[in-house]
Amino acid sequence: MRALPLKSVLPPLIFGVAALVLWQVVTVAAGVPSFLLPSPTAIAHEFADNFDRICAAARATGANALIGLLIGAVSGIAAAVLAVRFHVIDGLLTPLAAAAAAVPIVALAPLLNSMYSTTTDTPRRMVVTIVVFFPMFVSTARGLRQVPQVHTDLMTSYAAGGWQVTRTVRLPAALPHLFTGLRIAAPGAVIAAIIAEYFGGLQNGLGSRITSAAANTAYPRAWAYVVGAMIVGLLFLAAVLILEQLTRRPRTKLGLLDNPRRSK
Repeated sequence: MRALPLKSVLPPLIFGVAALVLWQVVTVAAGVPSFLLPSPTAIAHEFADNFDRICAAARATGANALIGLLIGAVSGIAAAVLAVRFHVIDGLLTPLAAAAAAVPIVALAPLLNSMYSTTTDTPRRMVVTIVVFFPMFVSTARGLRQVPQVHTDLMTSYAAGGWQVTRTVRLPAALPHLFTGLRIAAPGAVIAAIIAEYFGGLQNGLGSRITSAAANTAYPRAWAYVVGAMIVGLLFLAAVLILEQLTRRPRTKLGLLDNPRRSK
């Protein structure tokens, strides 16, 4: 994987440092109350003091987000393959996927929490699965449908079956769209897991710790847990980007997708 050039890394780094400095100056000079906006130094102090607790909460939230992401992604890809393969299933799944995406998490999480025991993470993982399913289904289905007709005609001339065409032509061609869906779904999985923790259940995740700290007027500590949530989301997104680069490398070495003439 190629290293990022300095000119693409330096501007956001400078902007981030300048924003933190301005944040610190404004909150200290103007005497902004901590319940409105704590200073970055106060948040950093709480983050250092509660580092072990933040890591434990991040592991709990990250586990729920990861399990829900995997189940939702696999389900979305499988549903997209079936929808593209069979028009009847497409007519059934597309409205259901749109309806699932339209249901707000704040309405879904309490309902699922009431259906299961308060000592299980199942409702949170189900919320993440539902949130992840829609972008994965839509992105993968779009990629599967955008395969050039000449490729499918060629496979048909080789007497390839429908599933063979899907496996050898449609799925490889749909990888860019699939990873587009993953780039949306991965941070969304973390957000869904955190929001689901606001509505009861085990008090071991980042969402429940944020609400608990805010309820006890420990606002810098609540922001420290928010920073932990941001780090988890960035780690999920970074993992998807690394996986995307690893899948591109073999195709780039072959040179078949970028320029077919290279193979001659």
